[in-house]
Amino acid sequence: MPAPHSLYEVFLRVAQDGSFTAAARTLGYTQSAVSRQIQTLEEEWGTALFDRLPRGVRLTEAGRALLPHAEGMRDRLRAARAELDALRTLDGGTLRIGAFAAANASLVPRTMAAFRDRHPAVTVVHTEGPTAKHVGLLAEGGLDLALLSTPAGVPLSGPELHHLLDEPMYLALPRTHRYADRPALRLAELADEDWIEGTVRPEQTLLAPALASGFRPRVAFRANDWTAKQGFVAAGLGITVLPGLAAGAVRPDIALVPVDRADLPHRKVYAGTPRGLGHSPAVGAFLALLRTTAKEAGNAPRHLF
Repeated sequence: MPAPHSLYEVFLRVAQDGSFTAAARTLGYTQSAVSRQIQTLEEEWGTALFDRLPRGVRLTEAGRALLPHAEGMRDRLRAARAELDALRTLDGGTLRIGAFAAANASLVPRTMAAFRDRHPAVTVVHTEGPTAKHVGLLAEGGLDLALLSTPAGVPLSGPELHHLLDEPMYLALPRTHRYADRPALRLAELADEDWIEGTVRPEQTLLAPALASGFRPRVAFRANDWTAKQGFVAAGLGITVLPGLAAGAVRPDIALVPVDRADLPHRKVYAGTPRGLGHSPAVGAFLALLRTTAKEAGNAPRHLF
């Protein structure tokens, strides 16, 4: 269905055709509808814009003065309609997404690649950072969608949440470690190990859920980047926890052993969108692809590690 014509577009058509009747025929309106719209415009400006003649109409001096401004309004409206149509059909626009580090290992890049293949005209802007940062950006209007994570049983408040998967936790060990071939491990078995973590405060690490049961890791070295952590582990300097979403990018000289869920429950992973706001077509399309990619990630065999 074509967009309705603005008062200025009706005004320009009447000026070009020199007749309410002819303009109505061109616009697909009735003659009385065109007459009412011109009258509304004249009331808005407080002056007659057309002289009514026995045969047709003619611009008044005020009408001639308004003409170039009306042409500018028409052009801007056309540009706005084109831009809005592009957003609706995913032929343009911008999608702003954020994600925590592990989601950027595979889940987000794979989804972005699929989205770009389907909607290459949409510009995707990506931000990396912790969940708390992205929750704030969603609330402030700085993001359209964000990948968020939280330990099981720990609620996330603020954004509208779309559950994607439950992420298992793995222990990253050197291949030569005595426990490297175990099917699963309890953290109590690793009480005397050195740990590689991003901070000496374990409550700010992936080990936080285990602290309530009395487990206290001995943090020997600090490293924030996953690549750096793996380097320390491979060199035999300690062990660390690796989230399931990052497991596909593990080095070949590192073994991954699942952590018993009694010690580290699976982490909840969500897509978050601003609460109370409608989703743009781009958000809806990206979220649908994200669900598919997350389902594939959740079904990936982990025994290979």
